[in-house]
Amino acid sequence: MKGKLYLIPSPLGDYDPEVVIPAPTLELLQRIGCYVVEEVRTARRYLSRAGLKGHIQELEFHELNEHTSAAEVERLVALFEDGRDVGLISEAGLPAVADPGSALVALCHRHGIEVVPQVGPSSLMMALMASGLNGQSFTFCGYLPAKTEERRSAIKSIEKTSQSKRQTQIFIETPYRNDAMFSDLLQSCRPSTRICIAADITMPDEFIRTKTVAEWKKENPIIGKRPCVFLMLA
Repeated sequence: MKGKLYLIPSPLGDYDPEVVIPAPTLELLQRIGCYVVEEVRTARRYLSRAGLKGHIQELEFHELNEHTSAAEVERLVALFEDGRDVGLISEAGLPAVADPGSALVALCHRHGIEVVPQVGPSSLMMALMASGLNGQSFTFCGYLPAKTEERRSAIKSIEKTSQSKRQTQIFIETPYRNDAMFSDLLQSCRPSTRICIAADITMPDEFIRTKTVAEWKKENPIIGKRPCVFLMLA
């Protein structure tokens, strides 16, 4: 008999988990003794604040991040032997969404292991909800290229796709490149294209605004080094 994989959501910022994590999920954490996580230190802090303070040393942790090889992921199947349940936790939000944990989920499907998603915050969906852009048709583009010219070329390409399909384009950036990304959006996109900036979602200083490129050029805010989701509709 094999155990189950529980996909455990985590807060989008540094605050008490009970603010955004449902009580049944917090109760589930009390009985899972093995976790696959993106970063052990972050996971320990989260679980401690989620009610496991004083019991962290009793838990078993395995890291799965961008440096984990396919062979190392394959070996994780042994964790589910003898009916043991395993929890998957990403750095923030929903595991396996813009997250390397999807490799573990795929492994479980290949080996017939039940996957059980839990309810929690998704920065991508919350940004789309609050943007006022097209929620009927949208694409998540992940990270755009880091180099300036390549990034501007990618922006122009997804703007064309957005216009032709009337489709919202969603993408993210490493926090220290937020302002460079925003600058490139204003330089590369047409004045009528709508851009939403959704930063620090669920946090006290949450900032979610949608304006046309022409309107943003009059304001040109500084986003800074904080988690941010960008949305575009041409």
